[in-house]
Amino acid sequence: MTETWTRAQIGALGEQLAVDYLTSHGMQVLTRNWRCRYGELDVIATDPTAGDAVVFVEVKTRTSDRFGGVEQAVTPQKVRRLRRLAGLWLAAQDRRWSHVRIDVVGVRIGRTRTPEITHVRAVG
Repeated sequence: MTETWTRAQIGALGEQLAVDYLTSHGMQVLTRNWRCRYGELDVIATDPTAGDAVVFVEVKTRTSDRFGGVEQAVTPQKVRRLRRLAGLWLAAQDRRWSHVRIDVVGVRIGRTRTPEITHVRAVG
């Protein structure tokens, strides 16, 4: 039996795998899929190991290498957009953090039995 997954289902699975990975590494998720008129932030978390940092995590899920890896997925233009969205989210918060970071978690599904996860810290 072969299953066909939609892009949305693949993305949701990748995001859940990324959240599981982040929490297993000590991060605490504050919110997921935060949206405003300018776009969406996939995951917003805190990283207690990085001195009370708030981390904006872009999740990239791939089923093939056709579009490149995690490094190719987040262009300078994409980083600028993530910074803008992060600034908007931060401006709406009552709390302040000592550090702000943008990470990318790449999830590769299908090549091996276990999904491959790549975590790139501080991309912008």
